[in-house]
Amino acid sequence: MKIILASASPRRRELMRFITDDFEAVATDCDETLPDGIDPMKASEYLAVIKAQTACASYPDDIVIGCDTTVICDGDILGKPKDREMCISYMERLSGKTHKVVSGCAIVYRDKTVSFSEVTDVSFRELTQDEIADYASTPEPYDKAGGYGIQGKGSELISSISGDFFNVVGLPVTRLFNELKKFINDIKEK
Repeated sequence: MKIILASASPRRRELMRFITDDFEAVATDCDETLPDGIDPMKASEYLAVIKAQTACASYPDDIVIGCDTTVICDGDILGKPKDREMCISYMERLSGKTHKVVSGCAIVYRDKTVSFSEVTDVSFRELTQDEIADYASTPEPYDKAGGYGIQGKGSELISSISGDFFNVVGLPVTRLFNELKKFINDIKEK
C-alpha cells in the first residue's frame, strides 16, 4: 500500500515531504465544477474529495490524498486570476482586509473516505495602486488562488496571519499529518 498525492502542484508536493518521503504524486483530471449554492467554506473540501476519489479509481489498493485551496473574501471565492485586470481587482479587494484561506483535504482508501477543512485568516496591509500594479506585473499571482503567493513576493502584501502558514501555501501539514496517521491506524485495525 502506497500513499498517493493527487496533485500536480509543486508546492503541495514539497510540503508533503514534511509528512513523508514515501509518496507518489499524480495529476488528476476531474470536473472541478462546484454545485450551485455550495457554501464557499465547504468548496475546497468538496473538490478535495472529488480529486481523491478520481485518483483512487486508478490506485484502488493505495491511500489517496486529495487537496484543494480557496481564498474567500467577503463571502466570495477568489480563484486563480485569469489576467492582469482580474489580479488587480483581487488585490484591491484584499487590500486592508482579513480574508480566509481554506484548504480542504480528503484521504481515501477503498470505501473509506475522511475529509476536513483547515482555515487560516490572512490580513493584507493597505496597498497602494503602484504596489498592486507592480505585483500584478510579476508572474507569481497567476497560478495561485486569490492571486498571491505568501511564500514569495506576496509575503510583502501581508500584515499578519492567524493559523497554519503552510495551509496558505496549499497543504495544512500538521493537520494532514495527524489525520493521515489516524487514518492508517484505523485501516490497519480492520
